[in-house]
Amino acid sequence: MKDILIGTWAWGTGANGSSIVFGKKQDPEILKQSFEEAVKLGFLNWDTAAVYGMGTCETFLGSLIAGHDEIFISTKYMPDKKYKSGALEKSFNESMERLGRKSADLFWIHVPNDLELNLREAIPLIKDQRIKSIGISNVSLDHIRAAESQLGQEGIKLGAVQNHFSLLRNDQQPIIDYCKKKGIRYYAYMVLEQGALSGKYSAKNHFPTFSMRNFAFPKDKFKKIEGLLSVMKEIAAKYSIDPSQIPILWVISKGAVPIVGITKPSHASTLAKAMKVTLSKQDISRIETEAANTGIRQQGIWEPQ
Repeated sequence: MKDILIGTWAWGTGANGSSIVFGKKQDPEILKQSFEEAVKLGFLNWDTAAVYGMGTCETFLGSLIAGHDEIFISTKYMPDKKYKSGALEKSFNESMERLGRKSADLFWIHVPNDLELNLREAIPLIKDQRIKSIGISNVSLDHIRAAESQLGQEGIKLGAVQNHFSLLRNDQQPIIDYCKKKGIRYYAYMVLEQGALSGKYSAKNHFPTFSMRNFAFPKDKFKKIEGLLSVMKEIAAKYSIDPSQIPILWVISKGAVPIVGITKPSHASTLAKAMKVTLSKQDISRIETEAANTGIRQQGIWEPQ
């Protein structure tokens, strides 16, 4: 099965969680069933963050992974704008307590605020294997090179980069190519633009009014992507898969590991079916052309660039 990281941003119930960001409260029992179905289908790599629901996502995921030593866990520390000594280690310890783990398979610095200072604080945790691999997120090539140099002086390799990459944010290929050359795993988040590219929404059936994703992707933007959604639907029909899987397969075709959120058991089975498909060069060219024709470059309010 193709490499996938399962995202849980929509699972948290606190601030910056499902209701505020996505405009919908999730049913814990359905999420539990989603987790079980995904694991049964072989999706063992899971991603969360301290700020997803302000700890509630990690706590809930921790309750599900108890006894599942095979589960790969990725989580993140969100640094303040001004560096605070000890904050990274404190956040790490709190995350591990919520997740019920002693170590993180992959631990991210969520944004590059005072990146050098935060990496310096992470180094002892990496050396004692509490952090098995270190990643940096929302970063430029300059950030990546600086992090490589700093970590390299300590005999540590930068493990991963995670940036916003989708058909509507297609400006990451130079970074992806660099990461591939240097043996750094590149993870793409918001590959479905929080559902805008799922094929389930439109200008007539758009996001919940009082949600962050509605402010980020209002009705007028949906009108601009109608052509793209139509082509996605056509290509999906050719492969007998759901249109929501086309942007995911496109990200894979570009050499990135997609982070895919699921909130229903059917999402896991739909994803598993699509992982048997490889898009043709012609399909890739068609959807890239349609995406470029939208004129949209989507960007989150948290992104520094």
